[in-house]
Amino acid sequence: MKMALVHDHLLEFGGAERVFFALKHIFPDSDIYTAAYNNNMLKKHVPESANWKINSSWASRIPFFSKLYSPLRFLTPWIWESFDLTDYDVVISSSGWFMSKGVITKDQTLHVCYLHHQPRYLYYYETAVEWQKYFPVKIYAHFINHFLRIWDFQSSQRPDYFIANSHETKKRIQKFYRRDSEVIYPPVDIPKDEVFKMQKFEKRDYYVTLSRLSKTKNIDVLIKTANELKIKLKIVGVGRDEEYLRSLAGDSIEFLGRVSDEKFGSLYQGSKAFLFASVDEEFGIAPVEAMGYGVPVIAYASGGLKETVKDGYNGYLYNKLHKRYLIEKIKELELLSNEDYMNMAKNARKEAEKYSYKNFEKNIKKFINTYNHS
Repeated sequence: MKMALVHDHLLEFGGAERVFFALKHIFPDSDIYTAAYNNNMLKKHVPESANWKINSSWASRIPFFSKLYSPLRFLTPWIWESFDLTDYDVVISSSGWFMSKGVITKDQTLHVCYLHHQPRYLYYYETAVEWQKYFPVKIYAHFINHFLRIWDFQSSQRPDYFIANSHETKKRIQKFYRRDSEVIYPPVDIPKDEVFKMQKFEKRDYYVTLSRLSKTKNIDVLIKTANELKIKLKIVGVGRDEEYLRSLAGDSIEFLGRVSDEKFGSLYQGSKAFLFASVDEEFGIAPVEAMGYGVPVIAYASGGLKETVKDGYNGYLYNKLHKRYLIEKIKELELLSNEDYMNMAKNARKEAEKYSYKNFEKNIKKFINTYNHS
């Protein structure tokens, strides 16, 4: 069985890339196709990538493409349709906003698309950059997006099967593409049992969040909440809104920037809860990773978070995106007895274990073996 893995681009390290690297680990002999890649990023996060066969598109040779791929997204159809995948028995496209599901395969090839999310900017979901406020950009984007929306639907009919990363994404695949899909949750990196240590409630004295610091993540709501309650909040992440967010932050708020994987254990072990305010998140890997360390999650009841956070069981959900409603849930958590809190922390760990790499590998292999008749 000759296999190809196709991913939007390998220019940054996020949730979609973690899933893609897991697929590569499951199918180590597969070839890789992508719009463009950053060799330094790959070496840093996946040292074994030095031995991978990576085929990048013609677009990667455009000067500054790695910085301009968003405004150059009108090239997307030509990028994916230019790859020759005729030699492969199985193609798995790991597709998100850059629509790698649009690759063309021969009739006998099994093409499975693992969809992280549909292109949010094509369907009026919030995006990291508020491009609508710039009139020339708005005109350009509306013109380009009209044609890309048509192509996105047409190309969504090419895969033989869809895998969705959550039931939220499954609903969107049905809504926008009129296609059915099977849900296979992404793998989440959680500590193994032998290194997992859970601190008692009284030893935890701050809250934490991990996120890209952009408009869609609504970190400002978390900061305003922490300011009012005067609780300690540690913010992990970087992004274009960092300067603005720092201007809002009081003395109890600490910006940690990027944190190495080795430091997450001690960071989470001292945390009372992971705070989350993102809207329409398709799955939300970071909150589940926190649960893996026995950290309850307090999240806005939106998107895939409603599948992983059970109100009052392994955390809390608040129903309106306003500090008032988040404050209510934090106060609820603070009033828990040590026993009740520790039960919630244990439930958080139990929930995270459902999204292990082992389960992901088993489900992906079963899916491919079920539908591959080559």
